[in-house]
Amino acid sequence: MRNLKLLKSLRSSELQGPGSPQYLSVRADTGTLLVLSQYSITEFDPRTGQVVNEASLTADGFLPDDGCGVVVGLQDLAELESACLATAGGDVILFNLNTCQVECVGSVDSGLTSMSWSPDEELVVLTTGQETIIMMTKDFEPIIEFGIHQDDFGEGKFITVGWGKKETQFHGSEGKQAAQRKLQVQPAAAWDDHRPRVTWRGDGQLFAVSAVCPQTGGRKVRVWNREGVLQATSEPISGLEQALCWKPSGSLIASSQRHPNKHSVVFMEKNGLLHGDFTLPFSKDQAKVKDLLWNSDSTVLAVWLEDMTPGEDGQVNTYVQLWTVGNYHWYLKQSLDFGKDPQKAPVCVGWDPERPLRLHMVTRGWTTITYDWGWNTDRSPGVDDTDNANVAVIDGDKVLMTTFRKCVVPPPMCSFELQLKSPVNQVTFLCRPQKTNQLAALTADRQISVYGKDSREDVDKTADGFRVISPHCLITVLPTHVPRVAALQDDPLVLRQLLWLEDELFVGVSSGLLPTSSTLVMLRPAQDADDTLSVRSAFKVDGVVVSMVQSLIISEGKHFSSPCVCLFTSVLLQLASNVSSFAVCNDFLLITTHSHTCRCLHLSSLSVKGLQVALASDGNQNDETLRRVERGSRIVTVVPQDTRVILQVSLTHERLFHVKLIKLREFVLTLVVLICFREAFECMRKLRINLNLICDHNPKVFLDNIETFITQLNSINDVNLFLTELKEEDTTSTMYPHPESSPIQPQPASGQKKVDVVCDALRGAMESMDPNKFCLSILTAHVKKTVPELEIALQKVHELRGERISTPGAVSAEEALKYLLFLVNVNDLYEHSLGTYDFDLVLMVAEKSQKDPKEYLPFLNMLKSLEPNYQRYTIDKHLKRYKKALHHLSKCGEQHFPEALQLVKEQKLYSEALRMFSANSSHYKALSCAYAEHLVQQQQAEQAGLLLWRCGEPVSALQAFASSTSWRNAICVAQQIPLPPDQLALLARDLLNSDLGFCFQQDCEEAILALITGAVWEEALRLVSKQSSAVLLVFSLYKCLRQPCNIMFICQYVAVTLSPQTHHNIIYRIIYRIYLGYIVKPPSCPTDEDGPDCPDAELYSEASSVMTNSKYSQSNSRISSRSSKNRRKAERKKLSLKEGSPMEDRALMYALGEIKDVHSLLKALVLFEFDKQAEKLQLAYEDALQMMAAAVPEVWPEGLQNNQAPLTGPNSTANSIMASFQQQQKPVVSQQGRQRSVLNQPFSSCYIDHFCCLNSPDDDDNNMSLLSVSKCFSLQMLRS
Repeated sequence: MRNLKLLKSLRSSELQGPGSPQYLSVRADTGTLLVLSQYSITEFDPRTGQVVNEASLTADGFLPDDGCGVVVGLQDLAELESACLATAGGDVILFNLNTCQVECVGSVDSGLTSMSWSPDEELVVLTTGQETIIMMTKDFEPIIEFGIHQDDFGEGKFITVGWGKKETQFHGSEGKQAAQRKLQVQPAAAWDDHRPRVTWRGDGQLFAVSAVCPQTGGRKVRVWNREGVLQATSEPISGLEQALCWKPSGSLIASSQRHPNKHSVVFMEKNGLLHGDFTLPFSKDQAKVKDLLWNSDSTVLAVWLEDMTPGEDGQVNTYVQLWTVGNYHWYLKQSLDFGKDPQKAPVCVGWDPERPLRLHMVTRGWTTITYDWGWNTDRSPGVDDTDNANVAVIDGDKVLMTTFRKCVVPPPMCSFELQLKSPVNQVTFLCRPQKTNQLAALTADRQISVYGKDSREDVDKTADGFRVISPHCLITVLPTHVPRVAALQDDPLVLRQLLWLEDELFVGVSSGLLPTSSTLVMLRPAQDADDTLSVRSAFKVDGVVVSMVQSLIISEGKHFSSPCVCLFTSVLLQLASNVSSFAVCNDFLLITTHSHTCRCLHLSSLSVKGLQVALASDGNQNDETLRRVERGSRIVTVVPQDTRVILQVSLTHERLFHVKLIKLREFVLTLVVLICFREAFECMRKLRINLNLICDHNPKVFLDNIETFITQLNSINDVNLFLTELKEEDTTSTMYPHPESSPIQPQPASGQKKVDVVCDALRGAMESMDPNKFCLSILTAHVKKTVPELEIALQKVHELRGERISTPGAVSAEEALKYLLFLVNVNDLYEHSLGTYDFDLVLMVAEKSQKDPKEYLPFLNMLKSLEPNYQRYTIDKHLKRYKKALHHLSKCGEQHFPEALQLVKEQKLYSEALRMFSANSSHYKALSCAYAEHLVQQQQAEQAGLLLWRCGEPVSALQAFASSTSWRNAICVAQQIPLPPDQLALLARDLLNSDLGFCFQQDCEEAILALITGAVWEEALRLVSKQSSAVLLVFSLYKCLRQPCNIMFICQYVAVTLSPQTHHNIIYRIIYRIYLGYIVKPPSCPTDEDGPDCPDAELYSEASSVMTNSKYSQSNSRISSRSSKNRRKAERKKLSLKEGSPMEDRALMYALGEIKDVHSLLKALVLFEFDKQAEKLQLAYEDALQMMAAAVPEVWPEGLQNNQAPLTGPNSTANSIMASFQQQQKPVVSQQGRQRSVLNQPFSSCYIDHFCCLNSPDDDDNNMSLLSVSKCFSLQMLRS
């Protein structure tokens, strides 16, 4: 549904020469024209108006001097850089375009009647005066010569078996006599020159020759291959004329035929049979077809015609018509009437070989004309709902109108036709609000006919209520003011662009005085004639105007006073090369691409780079901005204030689909500003937009108006539909992203799950409004949650069973259960009902399922006969809920303990089982021994030894400690057994490969107390076991473990220090300093006592992680005189945790070293049966590990490699870190303004030594201290 629109025309009169032009050829490499006359050959550049080369053909005698010579062919040879021409006298001449030399390369005595080169310029076909064909190579070496007229049909002769003969076919109303009637072939027309016409197929494999048959006197077409073998001969065609042109795509051969009642262009296949035609808009004897010309991409057929009968002045009109085909219908898109002036009539017409829509002409007066055409869809420009989305298609003297708001009609059909008196060249719609359905058509006789919709009955209607408002004759009445327009007023398409701005104001574009300029003219009704439009004003525009729209006039930086037109010149920036069509609708740009996709892009946030990125990406499956379309689809129009987009596919029928994003902006505004949930919901259902967008685009507004949402929907089915489509995905960031300029942006993710929050909010609102009415929706809210609450939903259904239905709209238990079975698989629902331990509910669900009663009734009867706790145990075990099963089995008594122990071993529920029994019971001891056996199998012998030791199994504990090389614990247990001294010494040698000697001093109580104070629990316990009177020491150890400052200090420190809200995030800041590349020295290294003081430093308290401010202003001599203890205390005061302080790095490392050894403390707590305190400490320890893992993306954010910071992080290597720091030797300024030097060498072992010097706990693979974990965490970041 596209029209041919004239983008620009170039007219040049600088070319002059003797005689008249006879042939035209276009040079593909330079774009210049080769014009041949009976005197000379000229190479002319129409863009500059200069003659490039010229050579005389009469000087050397190739053509006679009197001008009676005839040229029969001209061809540009790009490879030889020459032009080849043939004369009627038989000479074949080469004109060298570089040296301007003319050379005769061969001659035929009988003369030549035509010359045609193959498309690959490898072969040339010459027809001679003796009715023969000579085929030669590009070097003019003869290949073969044969006669044109041959009796044989050719290699493609048809094979018939009788029933396929024409005589046996049905002839309709003509009867059987038609089968016997012989076709009378009319001889060639009187104006036919009787010369053969040669045309090649686009691939150069076949060529066709049209020649006058000596027997019938009519023309016949024969097809040969490039070896000179006849392939086919056309059937007898009466009235066939001389024009012949093979479609470059190779499907059809075009010619013209004169029928008794019409004149048409006919098409033949390569086998010579006719295949379609179209009728020319002339009477039978009105015009003759001089030539037919296909453009290079086979989309446009040019028909060059001339009147057969001269007018009163003895002159004839000349026409050039451009035809296109769609859905087997031929459209006349442009008709150029050159008038009766013989000097303005074209004598040479040809398409450009490189630009498919560029047409060249040379007139008899040596004027060259170049037309550049383009495809354009003429659609109404309205943006409100009064616009009918009109699309106008030009078809000769008719305009085919289709109103896509009301119907979708495939071409060539239409909603209605507008019949005019002359062929239409342009159509335009009125650019006024509420009036965009009015149409104006510019015809070839320079009249503008205006059409508008009118419902009155007394008007002259043409079709469907349309009437002709006024036909205006387009002439120029002010030649003194605008002479250049007056000079062009008789030329075809004097106005190549036309825009209808107001009721009586048209804006047109014509060619300027220079090839690179245009003239903008304003047309209004003349003051002395209402039916005449005159040029009221004209403006010169630098650049060639190729399009106009209603906006500001902007052309290469120049603005005009009229604020209603925007000009687009041909000098534009190419944004994309794979776009096949586009259209603008509201704030969106719709684009179809050659990769068979349709894109919908926000104009408010669209940039040139963004457009190129969008067109280059394939999009994911949830990308709603992209839609796959059929091959060759193009946008016809978009219905204003709607989501309908009409596409035309390659077979020229329409496809209608809805673009969701066009409606999203309107939907969001309606939803946010007006809280119109019902309208938005209906729109989303119609366009199949994901309903999650209702709550995703602004969750706070939705949750605050949850009751309004339910009230406006007022439909149980709609609420259920909304609930069933809920998912965790945020559609505002994936499927329907907000534009960057939108005030509503995606909300940050919270800790709660979206589905759970929305379901709970809707369920709470519905339960408060009317639980009976919204019973099904409440059940849906329970089922749709992340962890479906099927037990609660089943319980609600069970409660309905005993209620009477008294409220209108309430549902029964059967209906609710049936609905629940629709949402949940019946087997899952049966198992969940069994998990409620309510057998009535189980039977109710089982009755609605497809289960056989023989399957479930015996099982249910067996369960009813069991003791309640054992019954629940059996149900939970059947449902594989082993933790609940163990809980119920533990209440069943002593006789079921072996079964419980077996369940614990099978499902590895040791931790849960230990919580269910008293620590002093025999069951607890049996479970501990079983747990220890499991730990030994899991290569955790040390933990197994602790469990065996605490439950009174020292021998087994000794074996476990010995296998885990835990020598301290092994010696303690061995002394507790006790082992003889010799065996104890042997055990020590086996564990440590040395004789300890056990030579301890007499007074080691002070050492034991120091170890207890330092939280070195294992070594303290070992020394205690050596003492014979260790009761007091064991009590001190026991008391020290129970103190909150030792047990809860780590928990409190981890919670405060590693909290994301605290200002002093120690681990985070240490990692961040490593990332910055600061030089960090161990805090154990002595500092410069003569250094500057640190006033207002924040001090770290070892007891409680509380920061206090203090003044430090003592002299250096006084510090040196203190004791070593006071000196260390003074050094620690220098270590300030305040950000930007000089020793912040050392303070951070010192604070990290203050974290106690979690591993050894946990083992001691478990040994002395402080299980609850150990569990709480373990949970705090896990939170610390998670906090350090969460700090990784904050310290090394995504895309850090593009920044100027040192290249460190999880994805770095040693070489990349070294290269990064070598390239960035710049000082880093702290928050206090002090400069610090960046590390001048790559990361080395100084960091590893720094972490190791803080503490040296005994670590294993399963339970490390917090310091060890932080050390490994940091080292892993460095090594990765």
